[in-house]
Amino acid sequence: MAIWTRAMNLEALNAAGANTAVSHLGIELTEIGDDFIRGRIHVDERTCQPYGILHGGVNVVLAETLGSVAAACSIPEGHRCVGLNVSANHVRAARQGWVTGTARPVHLGRTTHVWAIELHDEQGKLTCNCSLTMAILAPQN
Repeated sequence: MAIWTRAMNLEALNAAGANTAVSHLGIELTEIGDDFIRGRIHVDERTCQPYGILHGGVNVVLAETLGSVAAACSIPEGHRCVGLNVSANHVRAARQGWVTGTARPVHLGRTTHVWAIELHDEQGKLTCNCSLTMAILAPQN
């Protein structure tokens, strides 16, 4: 059973990131499942640090983007969500190609969500494991 509370399509979700850090870094949302959102980023001159590997902060931007979009699409109409905490364990360097992330819910509460986001390289090897906690804000009168 799908966790989403609103109709979603990749074209609209990707368009929402226009002229933001998401589009500047080239993040693309690529797949929506019943309980996950997947996206990717290319390892290139926009996303690397001086040693020629994907910047750890870029891993976090990808993870937070995926978790934030997922949270926003799974909360009641009229509610908003904002990030409270993000943590990342960088376990393997990505030097080229695409890094793909998948966000899945760990906890979908009334006032908080926790999302697990795993990033993998093109060989399917884990490059980064992230956790994102979101605050769910009720409509203001």
